[in-house]
Amino acid sequence: MSFFKVCNLSISFGGLAALNDVSFEVQKGQIFAIIGPNGAGKTTLFNCINGIYTPDEGEVFFKDQKINGLRPDRIARLGIARTFQNIELFNHMNTMENLMLGRHLHMKSNLFRGVGMWGPHSFAGQEEIAHRRKVEEIIDFLGLQSARNQPVGGLPYGTQKQIELGRALASEPEFLLLDEPCAGMNAEEKQDMIFWIKDIQDELGITILLIEHDMNMVMDISDHILAINFGGMITEGTPSDVQKHPEVLKAYLGEEDGEGSA
Repeated sequence: MSFFKVCNLSISFGGLAALNDVSFEVQKGQIFAIIGPNGAGKTTLFNCINGIYTPDEGEVFFKDQKINGLRPDRIARLGIARTFQNIELFNHMNTMENLMLGRHLHMKSNLFRGVGMWGPHSFAGQEEIAHRRKVEEIIDFLGLQSARNQPVGGLPYGTQKQIELGRALASEPEFLLLDEPCAGMNAEEKQDMIFWIKDIQDELGITILLIEHDMNMVMDISDHILAINFGGMITEGTPSDVQKHPEVLKAYLGEEDGEGSA
């Protein structure tokens, strides 16, 4: 069974091709990175994968099930979670509350059941306790104990990025899409994020599809890399192969002669 596959994906906006015949396959357990300069089509690709955009052509498969055309909530229920390039948290809510939102896919109590069965020993109460226990595990995993009860709007940027990652993990995904997880972070915060991403792969067994501009990070943690530019594929392969490719150097680093390293 194929874990995740994109086949001949294309989408245009106002006659401008944002993606043009993009194909790749992610193996279960990998960290697969997508690189390219600004405007290359990376976030558009993510938007096609998790149902924000419907591609004009091509197909997306998760565990051999075609998912393009499904609503984002349906795709999330299949086991695909995502973080965003721009932080999308509820600033007035605290860390625990933001992480609990990631559990909504697993909540079985509806309004009527919750009203009719309230209290810690009710079904709704026991479900709340179980979800909070799961969120506490994520807080411990990401080292967010000190931020548990603080409104996220007043927390440092790097901590907010951690919380967004935690909210995605709260849905218990099999496949995690990370859109520039290190963007805007300082060197120490980046090192922490690299550590957590590796732990997500190694300890939680989650497969990761990653967009990131920090080439040192990409080369350090990725098992496989796809380079794109102007919506089309440049090359695909191991980090050592991709960083030597002359078109990658030209498109990503602006090196015309193909010399240097990524």
